[in-house]
Amino acid sequence: MTQASNEIYTSLAQLTQLQYRGAGIKFIPFQAVNSVLNGRYASKLRGRGLNFEELRHYRAGDDIRCMDWKVTKRTGKPHIKVFTEERERNVFLLVDQRAAMFFGSKGKMKSVIAAELASLIGWRIAAAGDRIGAIVFNDSHNRVFPAKRGKQHLTQILTSVVELNNQLGLGKVSQNTNKSLNNCWHKIANVCGHDSLIIYIGDGNGWDDKTTHHMKNIRRHNEVIACNVIDALEQQLPSMTQMVVSDGELQIQFDALGKTNQAYQAQIQSKLTQYAQTARKFRVPLLTINTLEPVEKQLQQAFSKGGE
Repeated sequence: MTQASNEIYTSLAQLTQLQYRGAGIKFIPFQAVNSVLNGRYASKLRGRGLNFEELRHYRAGDDIRCMDWKVTKRTGKPHIKVFTEERERNVFLLVDQRAAMFFGSKGKMKSVIAAELASLIGWRIAAAGDRIGAIVFNDSHNRVFPAKRGKQHLTQILTSVVELNNQLGLGKVSQNTNKSLNNCWHKIANVCGHDSLIIYIGDGNGWDDKTTHHMKNIRRHNEVIACNVIDALEQQLPSMTQMVVSDGELQIQFDALGKTNQAYQAQIQSKLTQYAQTARKFRVPLLTINTLEPVEKQLQQAFSKGGE
């Protein structure tokens, strides 16, 4: 593929190469225990674990079963032992390849960015030896992959992402956006079980109260991260007296400085506000990824900040 075509559609070769570009991304826990992507990483647990981590002063709320009575008696101050424990969990990717994702004013299509995010995260999880599953979905159906280990399994997931990505095209309009998104969240609730990490990669198009209900139920027993893929033109229309917009078949002309623009901006802002409030309410990190900058750079920065 040419550079231009790589920005419109992705390929398995393109996604496979990302395993090397993402080698520097470290999914380090942001907090001791309740952190995102704390899968097979040492986590400081206030309790008995596998390996001794440190000896420190007792703090309110610490488990007294970890008290080191010998040191406490010798120093006259309460001390506890902190241990590390290797934690393992299944990771599921929800990869959005609906028609609404086939958009990009500059840089790459949102659908390509979503595919690259899935690849980068997937390769890092596979390299750590953890199990990874996925639901890859478009407007009409979804493909479910159970959580398994191995690069071969990840390649099967990415192959499905590429197939749905290459089916996108002009003239295809998203239909039943709420239904397709909710079907995906309903499906993952049936397969993820408990103590899994679910990473949604998409633009949140069609998010409604039912979607929030699904995520709320999943969040009770699992961790959730949302990677919100955005395009600058969607956020702010250019200042033009006349604008023509087309979906490949139909087109409309309107004044981008008038009421149409105001109504559009209000709708976009309402969606972003609902998305952000929902994420904050249920303690879901919302990582904003744009279509211009390299995905691996944005992902590294997002995880270093811990999301919004």
